[in-house]
Amino acid sequence: MQRFTDYQEHIDNAIKWFWDALPNLVMAIVLLLVGTYIIRFINRMVRKFFIKKDYDPSLETFLQSLISIGLKILLFVLVITQLGVQSSSLVAIIGAAGLAIGLALQGSLANFAGGVLILLFKPFKVGDFISAQGVDGTVKEISIFTTKLNTFGNQVAIIPNGQLSNNNIINYNAENTRRDKIDVGIGYGSNIKTAKNILLQICADHENILKEPIPEVYVGELADSSVNLTLRFWANNDVFWKAHFYVLEEIKYRFDENDIEIPFPQTVMHQVKT
Repeated sequence: MQRFTDYQEHIDNAIKWFWDALPNLVMAIVLLLVGTYIIRFINRMVRKFFIKKDYDPSLETFLQSLISIGLKILLFVLVITQLGVQSSSLVAIIGAAGLAIGLALQGSLANFAGGVLILLFKPFKVGDFISAQGVDGTVKEISIFTTKLNTFGNQVAIIPNGQLSNNNIINYNAENTRRDKIDVGIGYGSNIKTAKNILLQICADHENILKEPIPEVYVGELADSSVNLTLRFWANNDVFWKAHFYVLEEIKYRFDENDIEIPFPQTVMHQVKT
């Protein structure tokens, strides 16, 4: 009988606690729903503001992510406070949790700092073609922790900002023009002057190859089975690859027309009679 009375007392206390906490619980749920809607609305307004003002796309993505995360943290604090957690206790909990999280997420904090450095010093921006961490691609997005690149194969490479900010980066769009270097070998029996004139004429015939600085051809190496010529020319970034592939194709066509040999490895097999 006494045990039944104890159970009944616990049930009564639980029911009383539930009814006492119900108003705060309902208000917390309402606050969460309304706060989520407001955050989405603010994020849309921020995006429209950036589009209207035409800011740097790199800065836009970073600030949008930062504002969104900041608002969500603020909403979390408001909901927890509405549930009855004292602000002083909440500050202590957040401080302890922040220390633990900071120690556990040192890499993430380094990535955040790397993102800030990228935006401050601007080694690249959205739309630039870069080479970093063994990946070549066009910068698609710079967020708080990572940078996304679109590779040649239209794949998305995600690189942590901490690694990007602390390692070498080649930005191919930093300058308006870019110099190409193509090495081609000719046979020892071929005429070097004729080959050089052909290479220079190829550059002169293509409208996307700049005439200043002038293209150059020189003998780069006397190799074991070929005389290696080096061709250098300049082109604007937006047509660089078009010029590069044009020159490669024309070299083969015009060398064939002028009997300029391009040596290639050959394997000769002999049959031994027994």
